[in-house]
Amino acid sequence: MDKESTFNILMYSHDTYGLGHIRRTMAIAEQLRKSNTNILILTGSPIAGRLTFPKYVDYVRIPGMIKKANDEYFPLTIRIDPLQAMEIRQSIIMATVKTFLPDLFIVDKEPQGLKKEVLPALEWIKTNLENTKTILGLRDIMDDGDTVKADWTKKNIYKTIEGLYSEVWVYGQQRIYDPVKEYDIPESISQKTIFTGYIPRKVPEPSVAEALRLQLNIMTNENLVTLTTGGGGDGFHVLDMYLKMLEKMKEKSILPSFQTVLVTGPFLSRSDKDLILKRAEDLGIQSHEFFSDMETLIAASDIVVCMGGYNTICESLSSKTMSLVIPRETPRKEQFIRARAFSREHLIEYIPWTRLNEENLEEKILYMLDNKESFKAAMAGFKMTGIVNICERISQFWNGKNGKN
Repeated sequence: MDKESTFNILMYSHDTYGLGHIRRTMAIAEQLRKSNTNILILTGSPIAGRLTFPKYVDYVRIPGMIKKANDEYFPLTIRIDPLQAMEIRQSIIMATVKTFLPDLFIVDKEPQGLKKEVLPALEWIKTNLENTKTILGLRDIMDDGDTVKADWTKKNIYKTIEGLYSEVWVYGQQRIYDPVKEYDIPESISQKTIFTGYIPRKVPEPSVAEALRLQLNIMTNENLVTLTTGGGGDGFHVLDMYLKMLEKMKEKSILPSFQTVLVTGPFLSRSDKDLILKRAEDLGIQSHEFFSDMETLIAASDIVVCMGGYNTICESLSSKTMSLVIPRETPRKEQFIRARAFSREHLIEYIPWTRLNEENLEEKILYMLDNKESFKAAMAGFKMTGIVNICERISQFWNGKNGKN
C-alpha cells in the first residue's frame, strides 16, 4: 500500500511512570484504526509488551525513564547515564518521524516531551512536512491553575504550543473544567483549541461481562466491587484502608454484602505488593497484580473503588459502572479537582485522601449500592464524544491531504 493511499498517525506517550498515558493513547488508537490508517505509538512504558496491540497499530519502545526528584529522570531498567538515555530516546523519536513520515503527530500531555525530547521532531516536521498536522492532546485536568501556569511559563510552553502545534485537543468538556480559563491560555492558542469531550472506552457485550463474573465466581444476585489504583505506585494507602475495612468486618463476624476483586497495579513496590496480596489471601479475596482486560472487569463490576485517574473514570462511565474515588492531592491536585467536578454532576462519589478511614469507606459503598438507579440515571445522560469528534477532525485532515474540500 503506497503512502498516498494511507494515513499515517504517530502518537507519542512519554510514560515515565504509571499506566495513564499509554492507556489513554491505546484507547484512542484502538478506535481510530482503519484499513487505510497506520498507527504507530512511541512509548517509554515498561508494560507496553504486556498490552495487546490490535491490527494496524504497533509501537516503538524508547528507553523507560523514571522521575526521582526536582525534574531529574533516570533510566528505569538499563544502567547507563541519564543523558545518554535521553539522547537514545531523542534519536529514536527523530528517526521514527523521518522514516514513518506521519500525516498526523499526536503528542500526549507534555508539549515538549520529556526533557524537551520531542522539540527537534516538531521543528523538523514544521520545516519538512508542511501538510502534517501536529496535535497536543491534553487530558481534561493537568493540575491546579497556579501550578500549571508557573510550570508552563518557566518552560516556555505557551510559545511551544503557539509555534509548533496545529491544534490542541482537550479530552474533556469545557463546562466541567475549563483549562483555557484556569491556565490563562492566550487567544492565539485558544483559537486552535478543541474540546473533544471525554474519550469513551470499548464496552464489552453484556454476555462477555457476565461470563467474567461467572469465571470470578460472582453470582447473579451478588454485588462486585473492583478495587484498582491504576499503576499502583502510589496506591498503597487506598489498598491498605480497603483491606482494613474488610478485616474489621471479619473481626466483628460481619459478612460483606459484596464480593471484591483487587488489582494492585504493576508498579506497587514488591514489599507492599507481597503484604497486600497476603492480606487479601487471608480474607479470601481474589487479587491480581495486573489485569489485562480492565474494561471487561469494570463492566462486570457494580462499583469501582479507585483514585480517579482519567482512564479509570472514562472506563467506568463508558460501562455505566459506579465509581467511588479516593483522589490523591500530591504531587498533583488533578485527581482531586476531577473528583470534585464529577461529584457535582452526581456521576461519582468521593472521599478526600486525608479523610479516608474504614468507617466512611464502608458507609459510602453501602450508600452507593442502595442508590444504584440515581447514579445510573446520571451516567446515562453523560455523553462521551471524544472519539466521534477526533474522527471528524482526522476526516477533515484526510480530505485535505487528498485535495478534497
